[in-house]
Amino acid sequence: MIRIHLTAADLARVRFAPRPAPLLELNTALLTLGHPGGALRYGPWRERLLHRLPRAVEPLRDLVPAGVAPSFLDVFSDDLRAALDAPRATPAPLVRAELARVYAAAPGPPPPWVRDLHRGDASGWQVLHRAQRAAFDAVIGPVWPLVQEMHRAEFARYALTAAEAGVGAALTAAVPGSVLRADTWELPAPHHLELRPAGRGLTLLPTFHWPGHPLVADLPEQDRSEQNRPPYVTYPAGPGIPLTPAAADGSDTALAAVLGRTRHRALLLLADDHTTGDLARRLGVGAATASAHAAALRGAGLISTVRAGRAVLHRRTPLGTLLIGRHQGGGTPPRPLSAHPS
Repeated sequence: MIRIHLTAADLARVRFAPRPAPLLELNTALLTLGHPGGALRYGPWRERLLHRLPRAVEPLRDLVPAGVAPSFLDVFSDDLRAALDAPRATPAPLVRAELARVYAAAPGPPPPWVRDLHRGDASGWQVLHRAQRAAFDAVIGPVWPLVQEMHRAEFARYALTAAEAGVGAALTAAVPGSVLRADTWELPAPHHLELRPAGRGLTLLPTFHWPGHPLVADLPEQDRSEQNRPPYVTYPAGPGIPLTPAAADGSDTALAAVLGRTRHRALLLLADDHTTGDLARRLGVGAATASAHAAALRGAGLISTVRAGRAVLHRRTPLGTLLIGRHQGGGTPPRPLSAHPS
């Protein structure tokens, strides 16, 4: 079991990652790829991927010689270029300590390129960069639009639950089987972990390529006070593997399923100002129903409401636009949510 002890300051700093993290999604896919379970369900997916992986990916195996990866591979940036550059910015003492840790139980010595990493040589980091980029292109790239859409849906689900029932309910709804007991969030896991963010908060990040228990990533204790990065809780979400690229273009979107079709249509319309009466007419519902939908969207931070004389005007917030993403809603198109592949 994972037990996360949350102070009032931690609960005030619980956040949901606004966009998926490309390398984290890659890491969970590779974890599932190498996991021995689920042969009946995941066997065909694994077989297809193994045939598709280029040789440039092979060095990644050298970083998990005993089934445990170094922490500098835990990169949560939502920009692919920045994520690929991030491991090289890891402090040299931490890189050496992590490589020593993962090779402590390894059956043999590290290969030359890993020794280059240990020394901080540029050649070692170039091997890692190429391997991660090749793996992303082969494993995650084909389904990245679908990952983005499902992330937006999961974001909306969390925001609505937090607005209507509070952060505690949103946490336990995000991770089925978890329980919030007083100030401790208990999550199901095959191992035991006690985690105290101590005021740094917590960041939630869904993954759509890992069907197992929640994964917790935190800095080594000696680095926490300096960097003040919150722990990340990555939890399984979505329909399960394999993801199909065609599903990303379906008209019955995951976001509409989470919000409900009427609220989803309202969010699309509110790229421009609408009064409650305007919104009711456009949606084909009564004024009271339109007002209730607006209140739910406002409580989740997806729209804002201001008074204009005797009327009130509703408009989509930047968060609402972020969730709409590539869907058409009028007004200025939102910034694309991409992994920025080069």
